[in-house]
Amino acid sequence: MSHAVSPTLAAPAELQQLAIDTVRTLSMDAVQAAESGHPGTPMALAPLAYALFTRHMKHNPADPHWPDRDRFVLSVGHASMLLYSSLYLSGYALTLDEIKAFRQWGSQTPGHPEFGHTAGVETTTGPLGQGVANAVGMAVAEAHLAALFNRDGHEVIDHFTWFIAGDGCLMEGISHEAASFAGHQKLGKLIGFFDDNRITIDGRTDLSCSDDAAKRFEAYGWQVLQIEDVNDQSQIDRAIAAAKADTKRPSMIITRTVIGFGSPNRADTAKAHGEPLGKDEIALTKQAYGWPGTEPFHVPHEALEHWRLATERGVNLQAEWMRRFATYAKAFPSEAKEVGRRWHGDLPAGWEKAIPTFDASNGNVASRAASGVVLNAIAPAIPELIGGSADLTGSNLTNIKGNAVFSATQRSGRNFHFGIREHAMGSVMSGMALHGGIIPYGGTFLVFADYMRPAIRLAALMKQQCIYVFTHDSIGLGEDGPTHQPVEHLSSLRCIPNLLVLRPADANETAEAWRVALKHRTGPVAIVLTRQKLPLIDRATHASASGVAKGAYVLKDAPEGQAPQAVILASGSEVEVALKAQVELLKRDVPTRVVSMASMELFASQPAEYQAEVLPTGVRRVAVEAAHPMSWYRWVGADGAIVGIEGFGASAPYQKLYEEYGITAAAVVRSVLD
Repeated sequence: MSHAVSPTLAAPAELQQLAIDTVRTLSMDAVQAAESGHPGTPMALAPLAYALFTRHMKHNPADPHWPDRDRFVLSVGHASMLLYSSLYLSGYALTLDEIKAFRQWGSQTPGHPEFGHTAGVETTTGPLGQGVANAVGMAVAEAHLAALFNRDGHEVIDHFTWFIAGDGCLMEGISHEAASFAGHQKLGKLIGFFDDNRITIDGRTDLSCSDDAAKRFEAYGWQVLQIEDVNDQSQIDRAIAAAKADTKRPSMIITRTVIGFGSPNRADTAKAHGEPLGKDEIALTKQAYGWPGTEPFHVPHEALEHWRLATERGVNLQAEWMRRFATYAKAFPSEAKEVGRRWHGDLPAGWEKAIPTFDASNGNVASRAASGVVLNAIAPAIPELIGGSADLTGSNLTNIKGNAVFSATQRSGRNFHFGIREHAMGSVMSGMALHGGIIPYGGTFLVFADYMRPAIRLAALMKQQCIYVFTHDSIGLGEDGPTHQPVEHLSSLRCIPNLLVLRPADANETAEAWRVALKHRTGPVAIVLTRQKLPLIDRATHASASGVAKGAYVLKDAPEGQAPQAVILASGSEVEVALKAQVELLKRDVPTRVVSMASMELFASQPAEYQAEVLPTGVRRVAVEAAHPMSWYRWVGADGAIVGIEGFGASAPYQKLYEEYGITAAAVVRSVLD
């Protein structure tokens, strides 16, 4: 196996120091120009960034999307100038003018790194700790794909994942979840650095934390290494060499730094963390560095030239990999073709033929059960679809039958046991998706979407294809009671931009939901499913479930020749309630239309003409959903009504709960007639 990177660049110590101080001064100047930001950590970590980007990481600034590059995650996203400076100096498509425009409208240097916005940024970070879990997901993806496609003498997927975490990252609970998972999985090509500067915004870390980070990570099963002084390049090199040598454990390198290094009056204080140093202090700091320039954003020619050797090195590394891949393709043409398909993101030809159609013999089931059937039908056709559950596999029905579990000894397994770690599961999934070559899914109860909401939000911000399987979607789960019965969750998820929420009404709508989710490439998808059984809708007398692709469709219209006097909108299990109400209203000579609204987001994206066709103006609308009514007001209009739930649920059989909470056909009829 080749982990080769070029040896330490032969450069005089003075030149290396100048290159490091260039990162520091750019960071100070950018924060000062923006009048906001975090200069202290970039000043402290500049020697580490220099070592990584110029010597140790396998990357090519000329091609940020090279598949076999190392991945780098700055989990301490507020230290973004450390990353931007390193990207600019090493030759990525980021100019000095963009550095000068730090935190300004339209610049490529926003306050926190954003995936897809700046060349070389591998993931969006800022909410502390999530970058750690993203890095774990990237390492998982590398291990899985390497097990599938590498052959003896042909290791075409072979790269490391690096991350930098700070005190805040390690305080956040997600880092505990992710580190435990990574240690258990023995992800030996995951290397992290803990920036041990012992300063937070409020002051020294001992105000709130007295953890022994080394013992903590040792307990997780990580190799723990130390860099006593980050300004010593030889210490960095030795620690990284030891980290790479241990292929059975992830490595955490505890790196002692001084925040605001070099600042005479701000170093090692909270004042260096999250505010500009001030022009006078910057001048004093540059004087302490022996800095040759007097104007802001001065980049010494020799420092830039030295940094730009990273591009030359990266071009050579990628060219060598491409030669190896060409040899691999000759020896294993089908595998090489499959690797290419996955990196390009194309779904396999004919995969949709695997989607099952349900009938009376097998379709009167809970939508979670239908989802499990669909997943197992399509899994053989889409091998990149991998995932699992946060310890609820038997409830979420997320197991791919007949396939192995991903583990330290079985990297090719497609089933994942994420453990009771919803937040980490969500962020690990994002890392897997960001890495490429994989479509991840993960399941839990809908109520526990709250535990992973920050991960969902960032996946949506990054427009990553992650599929969340949320079951037990309402008071319909019954006896577990209000702690497990989601009420506000559908509305809160529908508020997240770029997140597609799908709540299918029966087994065939569930199959269509999976079709939509797998085709949807511009953000995550939440498929929301019932615990309780749902009747199969008779498609001989009702519209095709393919209408799910448009978000909402006329499921059952008023009798032929009669214009509807009312429209009942519903999603999921309440579509059955709407259909029963329609029958009762027809008995009262009120011709009524039933609209199944599986996805508000998809319906909102349809042309106005289609929306008006489904929801004609001037016709009273009533929505029914066993959830908070907030998200329905947009669709019922000022004169409409909503049958929903604004309080918590209770412990009882679900039929009794629907009756007591008024989620009934009778309640819908009354609302229409009132």
